Amino acid sequence: MSDFMERPIPIIEDPGDYKETAFIDSPLVEIEDSERIDIALQYPVLGFKNAESRCFARREVAEMLYKAADMLPAGYRFRLWDVWRPFALQKELFESYSEKITKEFHLEELSEEERVAEISKFVANPKPDRVYPPAHTTGAAIDLTIVGPDGKELEFGTEFDAFTDKTKAAYYETQEAAGEPDADVIRKNRRLLYNIMIDAGFTNLPSEWWHFEYGDKNWAYTTKQPALYDGIFALDEQEGFAEASAELV
Repeated sequence: MSDFMERPIPIIEDPGDYKETAFIDSPLVEIEDSERIDIALQYPVLGFKNAESRCFARREVAEMLYKAADMLPAGYRFRLWDVWRPFALQKELFESYSEKITKEFHLEELSEEERVAEISKFVANPKPDRVYPPAHTTGAAIDLTIVGPDGKELEFGTEFDAFTDKTKAAYYETQEAAGEPDADVIRKNRRLLYNIMIDAGFTNLPSEWWHFEYGDKNWAYTTKQPALYDGIFALDEQEGFAEASAELV
């Protein structure tokens, strides 16, 4: 545990466009509650009408998540907030959060194109492109936190889906954050989550401490490998996902 907490999170920019693909045939599988994983999907709780109440990920992503969970200290669990999203939910989120982000970052005077570009830094633009889709529609992205032995979430400095510069994974590595309350605790907790997930093979979206991925276009940009997964916009696009889920358990 101490090793994970001692390794700093690098300060890097969010991934850019990366067009190479080598898609594989990988099913969505269902992830269920276990000793090391707590399913607590947020969008059904928040009342989004297109939210999926079950937790799905690509087979390889689920297997890597289980590997990462085994690296957690005794008594700790992952809590999953969001994994695969239907395209309809991605569109609903973008529409719902656009006004809030526009007000928070004073984007009112920008052109529509500029405003959409800025909003997309926080919520992926729901372009219906299955080759270069929003990350969560691929089943490759995971939003998660860590729960301690007392059953409470560790302190990470911001809430899930907060719209502030403090959500950057490496924010508490900076001098700017040094004097903030609980900065040392938050920095260690973020390092714990980050380094476990990186060691398991995921990459991180630098603007969100909770967001990790494998095989999508962001992962491809970071690793300079072809993207492995296209967009799955609805469950009925993949026959046999239930059988695949059963095989993995």
